[in-house]
Amino acid sequence: MTDMNAVIGSHDLLMITLDTLRYDAAVLEEANCPNLCGTGSWEKRHTPGSFTYAAHHAFFGGFLPTPATTDKSRHVRLFHSRNTGMKTHPHTWLFDTPDVVSGLAAEGYRTLCIGGVIFFSKKVPLARVLPGYFQHSYWRMTFGVTNPRSTEHQVNHALKLLKDTPLDQRLFLFLNVSAIHGPNHYFVPGARKDSIDTQRAALRYVDGELGRLFDAFRERGNPVFCLAFSDHGEAFGEEGYHGHRLAHETVWNVPYREFFL
Repeated sequence: MTDMNAVIGSHDLLMITLDTLRYDAAVLEEANCPNLCGTGSWEKRHTPGSFTYAAHHAFFGGFLPTPATTDKSRHVRLFHSRNTGMKTHPHTWLFDTPDVVSGLAAEGYRTLCIGGVIFFSKKVPLARVLPGYFQHSYWRMTFGVTNPRSTEHQVNHALKLLKDTPLDQRLFLFLNVSAIHGPNHYFVPGARKDSIDTQRAALRYVDGELGRLFDAFRERGNPVFCLAFSDHGEAFGEEGYHGHRLAHETVWNVPYREFFL
């Protein structure tokens, strides 16, 4: 396990949620994702929520996807609220605030959110809750699920934010990637509906765009700890189930990676 007490304060943090990406689709595309999987494979984990709103509340509370194993010794949290009465690991970073985002801000981090799906749009009060965790949050129509170039636009905005952030300012950048969320059929010419194949094509597109973001972080010269994972999966007719916000293994099983840039 990564010693987060050695990371917090010395590293920039990049958290990427690949919204709606299924675990099996991610594994099938590993060889075609040199940026996300160039240093290792996806780990199978269980999400704490079956749709974006619920899952991200858990993530920002420090409850990331749980290893898909009955070995409880591997169920170690990177972040945890202090003084809850629950046993924690020596490598777990403890925060004194209600959530990990404000906890990082209290440690001097600049917290930035680039939203993707509707729960980050800030168009209505409900859609202001998740971005409200951050000091600065951004959403544009071009970042949303209906734009085939959404990740390109999100990364372009992230590059501007990096350029405007002093090198001595510790940074926590959160990016909710919308491209894999439906509709994604337009990533496969001629496809008329979403499927595992169109998710895979969307993931290939996303990986290519994320490469520019990773390179920009590396060029800054500061060490970076990166978390990349899905918030939930998607059912495509398995046992009659479609979509998410339901209890099915295609929704609960998600890909997870953590690595240093």
